[in-house]
Amino acid sequence: MAAMTINLRRLKYFVKIVDVGSLTQAADLLHIAQPAISQQLATLEAEVHQQLLLRTKRGVTPTEAGKVLYRHAQLILRQCDQAVVDMQTASSGISGSVCIGLAPGTMAATLALPLLRILRARHPGIVPYLNENYGTTLSELVMSGRMDLAVLYGGRDAIHGLQFLPLLRESLYLVGPPSMQAPAEIITVRELAEFDLYLPRSYNYLRRLVDEAFASLGLKPRVVAEIESAKTLSALISDGLGAAVVPTSLARELVVDCNAWQARIIEPEIEARLALCQSDHLPLSEPAKVVKDILLEVIADIPGSFLSPASRAQPIGGQPPI
Repeated sequence: MAAMTINLRRLKYFVKIVDVGSLTQAADLLHIAQPAISQQLATLEAEVHQQLLLRTKRGVTPTEAGKVLYRHAQLILRQCDQAVVDMQTASSGISGSVCIGLAPGTMAATLALPLLRILRARHPGIVPYLNENYGTTLSELVMSGRMDLAVLYGGRDAIHGLQFLPLLRESLYLVGPPSMQAPAEIITVRELAEFDLYLPRSYNYLRRLVDEAFASLGLKPRVVAEIESAKTLSALISDGLGAAVVPTSLARELVVDCNAWQARIIEPEIEARLALCQSDHLPLSEPAKVVKDILLEVIADIPGSFLSPASRAQPIGGQPPI
Protein backbone atom coordinates (compact mmCIF):
# COMPACT_ATOMS: atom_id res chain seq x y z
CA MET A 1 0.00 0.00 0.00
CA ALA A 2 1.33 3.42 -0.93
CA ALA A 3 2.28 5.77 1.89
CA MET A 4 -0.50 8.20 2.85
CA THR A 5 0.15 11.91 3.34
CA ILE A 6 -2.43 14.00 5.18
CA ASN A 7 -2.22 17.77 5.29
CA LEU A 8 -2.47 19.20 8.83
CA ARG A 9 -4.51 22.16 7.64
CA ARG A 10 -7.11 19.82 6.14
CA LEU A 11 -7.21 17.89 9.43
CA LYS A 12 -7.87 21.16 11.25
CA TYR A 13 -10.70 21.99 8.86
CA PHE A 14 -12.17 18.50 9.24
CA VAL A 15 -12.14 18.68 13.07
CA LYS A 16 -13.84 22.07 13.00
CA ILE A 17 -16.55 20.78 10.63
CA VAL A 18 -17.29 17.83 12.93
CA ASP A 19 -17.27 20.06 16.02
CA VAL A 20 -19.89 22.47 14.67
CA GLY A 21 -21.75 20.00 12.41
CA SER A 22 -21.92 22.41 9.50
CA LEU A 23 -19.70 23.26 6.55
CA THR A 24 -21.07 26.80 6.42
CA GLN A 25 -20.49 27.52 10.11
CA ALA A 26 -17.04 25.95 10.01
CA ALA A 27 -16.10 28.15 7.04
CA ASP A 28 -17.29 31.24 8.93
CA LEU A 29 -15.32 30.32 12.05
CA LEU A 30 -12.19 29.59 10.02
CA HIS A 31 -12.64 32.77 7.93
CA ILE A 32 -12.53 30.96 4.59
CA ALA A 33 -15.06 30.60 1.79
CA GLN A 34 -17.39 27.59 1.88
CA PRO A 35 -16.34 26.33 -1.59
CA ALA A 36 -12.74 26.33 -0.37
CA ILE A 37 -13.48 24.26 2.74
CA SER A 38 -15.64 21.89 0.66
CA GLN A 39 -12.71 21.39 -1.71
CA GLN A 40 -10.33 20.74 1.18
CA LEU A 41 -12.74 18.12 2.55
CA ALA A 42 -13.04 16.45 -0.84
CA THR A 43 -9.25 16.32 -1.13
CA LEU A 44 -8.97 14.79 2.36
CA GLU A 45 -11.54 12.11 1.50
CA ALA A 46 -9.60 11.33 -1.67
CA GLU A 47 -6.36 11.05 0.33
CA VAL A 48 -7.80 8.55 2.82
CA HIS A 49 -10.01 6.77 0.26
CA GLN A 50 -12.98 7.03 2.62
CA GLN A 51 -16.19 9.01 2.91
CA LEU A 52 -15.79 10.99 6.11
CA LEU A 53 -19.06 12.93 6.41
CA LEU A 54 -22.74 12.31 5.81
CA ARG A 55 -24.69 15.32 4.61
CA THR A 56 -28.21 15.76 6.00
CA LYS A 57 -30.81 18.54 6.08
CA ARG A 58 -29.57 19.50 9.54
CA GLY A 59 -25.89 19.60 8.62
CA VAL A 60 -23.17 16.98 8.54
CA THR A 61 -22.26 14.03 10.77
CA PRO A 62 -19.15 11.86 10.63
CA THR A 63 -19.24 8.35 9.17
CA GLU A 64 -17.65 5.52 11.17
CA ALA A 65 -14.39 6.18 9.31
CA GLY A 66 -14.85 9.88 10.03
CA LYS A 67 -15.26 9.21 13.76
CA VAL A 68 -11.98 7.28 13.79
CA LEU A 69 -10.13 10.03 11.93
CA TYR A 70 -11.68 12.69 14.19
CA ARG A 71 -10.27 11.00 17.32
CA HIS A 72 -6.82 10.67 15.81
CA ALA A 73 -6.91 14.19 14.36
CA GLN A 74 -7.61 15.68 17.79
CA LEU A 75 -4.52 13.96 19.20
CA ILE A 76 -2.33 14.91 16.23
CA LEU A 77 -3.31 18.58 16.30
CA ARG A 78 -2.93 18.77 20.08
CA GLN A 79 0.55 17.28 19.92
CA CYS A 80 1.52 19.65 17.10
CA ASP A 81 0.35 22.63 19.16
CA GLN A 82 2.29 21.39 22.17
CA ALA A 83 5.41 20.84 20.05
CA VAL A 84 5.29 24.49 18.96
CA VAL A 85 4.90 25.63 22.58
CA ASP A 86 7.76 23.40 23.75
CA MET A 87 10.07 24.74 21.03
CA GLN A 88 9.17 28.35 21.73
CA THR A 89 9.78 28.02 25.46
CA ALA A 90 12.80 25.69 25.38
CA SER A 91 15.16 28.52 26.25
CA SER A 92 12.86 30.68 28.36
CA GLY A 93 11.45 28.36 31.01
CA ILE A 94 8.67 25.81 30.87
CA SER A 95 5.21 27.06 29.93
CA GLY A 96 2.03 25.75 28.42
CA SER A 97 -1.32 24.34 29.48
CA VAL A 98 -1.90 21.10 31.39
CA CYS A 99 -5.27 19.42 31.93
CA ILE A 100 -5.60 17.60 35.27
CA GLY A 101 -8.61 15.60 36.40
CA LEU A 102 -9.56 15.32 40.07
CA ALA A 103 -12.35 12.97 41.13
CA PRO A 104 -14.82 14.89 43.37
CA GLY A 105 -15.57 13.65 46.86
CA THR A 106 -12.12 12.10 47.16
CA MET A 107 -8.74 12.94 48.65
CA ALA A 108 -7.90 14.16 45.14
CA ALA A 109 -9.89 17.35 45.71
CA THR A 110 -7.55 18.35 48.55
CA LEU A 111 -4.57 18.30 46.18
CA ALA A 112 -5.74 21.29 44.14
CA LEU A 113 -4.64 24.05 46.53
CA PRO A 114 -1.08 22.82 47.27
CA LEU A 115 -0.60 21.95 43.58
CA LEU A 116 -1.61 25.44 42.44
CA ARG A 117 0.45 27.11 45.16
CA ILE A 118 3.67 25.26 44.26
CA LEU A 119 3.07 25.52 40.51
CA ARG A 120 2.54 29.29 40.68
CA ALA A 121 5.72 29.75 42.72
CA ARG A 122 7.97 27.54 40.60
CA HIS A 123 6.51 27.63 37.09
CA PRO A 124 4.26 30.66 36.55
CA GLY A 125 4.31 30.00 32.80
CA ILE A 126 2.32 26.77 33.21
CA VAL A 127 -1.44 27.25 33.09
CA PRO A 128 -3.28 24.31 34.72
CA TYR A 129 -6.85 23.38 33.86
CA LEU A 130 -8.47 21.48 36.74
CA ASN A 131 -11.46 19.32 35.89
CA GLU A 132 -13.53 17.71 38.66
CA ASN A 133 -15.53 14.82 37.25
CA TYR A 134 -16.42 11.19 37.81
CA GLY A 135 -13.56 8.68 37.59
CA THR A 136 -14.93 6.90 34.53
CA THR A 137 -15.22 10.19 32.64
CA LEU A 138 -11.72 11.26 33.64
CA SER A 139 -10.15 7.97 32.55
CA GLU A 140 -11.90 8.21 29.17
CA LEU A 141 -10.54 11.75 28.70
CA VAL A 142 -7.02 10.57 29.54
CA MET A 143 -7.36 7.61 27.18
CA SER A 144 -8.46 9.87 24.31
CA GLY A 145 -5.60 12.31 24.93
CA ARG A 146 -7.88 15.20 25.90
CA MET A 147 -6.57 15.14 29.48
CA ASP A 148 -2.96 14.77 30.61
CA LEU A 149 -3.35 13.33 34.11
CA ALA A 150 -6.11 12.33 36.49
CA VAL A 151 -6.20 11.48 40.19
CA LEU A 152 -9.05 9.05 40.82
CA TYR A 153 -10.10 5.93 42.66
CA GLY A 154 -9.32 2.72 40.80
CA GLY A 155 -6.41 1.00 39.15
CA ARG A 156 -7.10 -2.50 40.44
CA ASP A 157 -7.68 -3.86 36.95
CA ALA A 158 -5.52 -3.31 33.88
CA ILE A 159 -7.17 -1.08 31.26
CA HIS A 160 -5.80 -0.97 27.73
CA GLY A 161 -4.50 2.50 26.94
CA LEU A 162 -4.00 3.56 30.57
CA GLN A 163 -1.45 3.13 33.31
CA PHE A 164 -2.04 3.68 37.02
CA LEU A 165 0.36 4.62 39.79
CA PRO A 166 -0.96 3.75 43.29
CA LEU A 167 -0.91 6.82 45.56
CA LEU A 168 -2.70 5.95 48.79
CA ARG A 169 -5.65 4.00 50.12
CA GLU A 170 -8.62 5.07 52.19
CA SER A 171 -11.00 3.05 54.34
CA LEU A 172 -14.72 3.43 53.67
CA TYR A 173 -16.98 4.78 56.41
CA LEU A 174 -20.67 4.88 57.14
CA VAL A 175 -21.64 8.51 57.80
CA GLY A 176 -25.01 9.56 59.20
CA PRO A 177 -26.84 12.56 60.71
CA PRO A 178 -27.13 13.18 64.47
CA SER A 179 -30.87 12.42 64.21
CA MET A 180 -30.01 8.78 63.48
CA GLN A 181 -28.71 6.52 66.22
CA ALA A 182 -24.98 6.22 65.74
CA PRO A 183 -23.36 2.78 65.80
CA ALA A 184 -20.02 2.16 67.48
CA GLU A 185 -16.82 3.53 65.96
CA ILE A 186 -16.79 0.48 63.73
CA ILE A 187 -19.59 -1.32 61.92
CA THR A 188 -19.61 -4.70 60.16
CA VAL A 189 -20.95 -5.14 56.65
CA ARG A 190 -23.64 -7.44 58.06
CA GLU A 191 -24.77 -4.64 60.39
CA LEU A 192 -24.54 -2.17 57.52
CA ALA A 193 -27.12 -4.25 55.64
CA GLU A 194 -29.76 -2.96 58.08
CA PHE A 195 -29.29 0.67 56.95
CA ASP A 196 -30.99 2.49 54.09
CA LEU A 197 -28.08 3.92 52.13
CA TYR A 198 -27.19 6.61 49.63
CA LEU A 199 -24.61 5.12 47.24
CA PRO A 200 -23.15 5.99 43.81
CA ARG A 201 -24.31 4.24 40.61
CA SER A 202 -23.25 0.65 40.01
CA TYR A 203 -20.51 1.60 37.52
CA ASN A 204 -18.78 3.75 40.15
CA TYR A 205 -15.55 2.28 41.56
CA LEU A 206 -16.58 2.86 45.20
CA ARG A 207 -20.01 1.30 44.60
CA ARG A 208 -18.37 -1.79 43.13
CA LEU A 209 -16.25 -2.14 46.28
CA VAL A 210 -19.37 -1.94 48.45
CA ASP A 211 -21.30 -4.41 46.30
CA GLU A 212 -18.37 -6.87 46.38
CA ALA A 213 -18.16 -6.67 50.17
CA PHE A 214 -21.90 -7.35 50.51
CA ALA A 215 -21.80 -10.14 47.91
CA SER A 216 -19.01 -11.91 49.85
CA LEU A 217 -21.59 -12.40 52.64
CA GLY A 218 -24.48 -13.20 50.33
CA LEU A 219 -26.08 -9.77 50.96
CA LYS A 220 -27.14 -6.71 48.99
CA PRO A 221 -27.11 -3.08 50.19
CA ARG A 222 -30.44 -1.34 50.73
CA VAL A 223 -30.10 1.59 48.35
CA VAL A 224 -32.70 4.36 48.64
CA ALA A 225 -31.07 6.69 46.11
CA GLU A 226 -27.96 6.80 43.95
CA ILE A 227 -25.99 9.99 44.55
CA GLU A 228 -22.60 10.95 43.13
CA SER A 229 -22.44 14.55 44.32
CA ALA A 230 -20.57 15.32 47.53
CA LYS A 231 -22.59 18.55 47.87
CA THR A 232 -25.88 16.67 47.60
CA LEU A 233 -24.75 14.07 50.14
CA SER A 234 -23.83 16.86 52.52
CA ALA A 235 -27.29 18.42 52.12
CA LEU A 236 -29.05 15.08 52.65
CA ILE A 237 -27.12 14.27 55.81
CA SER A 238 -27.55 17.82 57.14
CA ASP A 239 -31.30 17.42 56.65
CA GLY A 240 -31.29 14.09 58.49
CA LEU A 241 -32.51 12.11 55.47
CA GLY A 242 -30.16 9.16 55.78
CA ALA A 243 -26.67 7.69 55.76
CA ALA A 244 -23.99 7.23 53.11
CA VAL A 245 -20.87 5.15 52.55
CA VAL A 246 -17.92 7.38 51.69
CA PRO A 247 -14.09 7.34 51.80
CA THR A 248 -12.11 8.67 54.75
CA SER A 249 -11.44 12.13 53.31
CA LEU A 250 -15.10 12.86 52.55
CA ALA A 251 -16.22 11.33 55.86
CA ARG A 252 -14.07 13.84 57.75
CA GLU A 253 -15.60 16.73 55.82
CA LEU A 254 -19.16 15.54 56.45
CA VAL A 255 -18.50 15.08 60.18
CA VAL A 256 -17.36 18.69 60.42
CA ASP A 257 -19.83 20.29 58.01
CA CYS A 258 -22.94 18.32 59.02
CA ASN A 259 -22.21 17.48 62.66
CA ALA A 260 -22.43 13.89 61.45
CA TRP A 261 -21.11 10.68 63.00
CA GLN A 262 -18.88 8.16 61.27
CA ALA A 263 -18.13 4.44 61.68
CA ARG A 264 -15.38 2.54 59.88
CA ILE A 265 -16.65 -0.46 57.96
CA ILE A 266 -15.10 -3.86 58.82
CA GLU A 267 -15.67 -7.60 58.33
CA PRO A 268 -14.71 -7.23 55.61
CA GLU A 269 -12.89 -3.91 55.69
CA ILE A 270 -13.46 -1.96 52.49
CA GLU A 271 -10.55 0.11 51.17
CA ALA A 272 -10.42 2.33 48.10
CA ARG A 273 -7.17 2.99 46.31
CA LEU A 274 -6.41 6.43 44.90
CA ALA A 275 -4.22 6.33 41.79
CA LEU A 276 -2.61 8.66 39.26
CA CYS A 277 -3.90 7.84 35.79
CA GLN A 278 -2.13 8.67 32.52
CA SER A 279 -1.94 7.31 28.99
CA ASP A 280 0.35 4.34 28.46
CA HIS A 281 1.23 5.35 24.90
CA LEU A 282 0.90 9.15 24.59
CA PRO A 283 3.97 11.00 25.93
CA LEU A 284 3.51 13.74 28.50
CA SER A 285 4.43 17.27 27.45
CA GLU A 286 7.15 19.03 29.44
CA PRO A 287 4.61 21.09 31.43
CA ALA A 288 2.63 17.90 32.19
CA LYS A 289 5.79 16.18 33.46
CA VAL A 290 6.36 19.10 35.82
CA VAL A 291 2.78 18.92 37.11
CA LYS A 292 3.08 15.17 37.62
CA ASP A 293 6.27 15.59 39.65
CA ILE A 294 4.62 18.22 41.86
CA LEU A 295 1.54 16.03 42.39
CA LEU A 296 3.73 13.13 43.50
CA GLU A 297 5.69 15.47 45.75
CA VAL A 298 2.50 16.68 47.45
CA ILE A 299 1.09 13.16 47.84
CA ALA A 300 4.33 11.83 49.32
CA ASP A 301 3.78 14.15 52.30
CA ILE A 302 0.33 12.69 53.07
CA PRO A 303 0.39 10.15 55.93
CA GLY A 304 -0.03 6.61 54.64
CA SER A 305 0.93 7.51 51.08
CA PHE A 306 2.52 4.73 49.05
CA LEU A 307 5.07 7.34 47.95
CA SER A 308 6.35 8.21 51.43
CA PRO A 309 9.86 6.97 52.33
CA ALA A 310 8.43 4.60 54.96
CA SER A 311 6.00 3.02 52.51
CA ARG A 312 8.65 2.61 49.83
CA ALA A 313 10.79 0.67 52.32
CA GLN A 314 8.01 -1.88 52.95
CA PRO A 315 5.92 -4.01 50.60
CA ILE A 316 2.30 -2.94 50.27
CA GLY A 317 0.37 -5.90 51.64
CA GLY A 318 -2.71 -7.01 49.78
CA GLN A 319 -2.18 -4.64 46.87
CA PRO A 320 -1.82 -6.34 43.49
CA PRO A 321 0.73 -4.88 41.09
CA ILE A 322 -0.57 -2.55 38.40
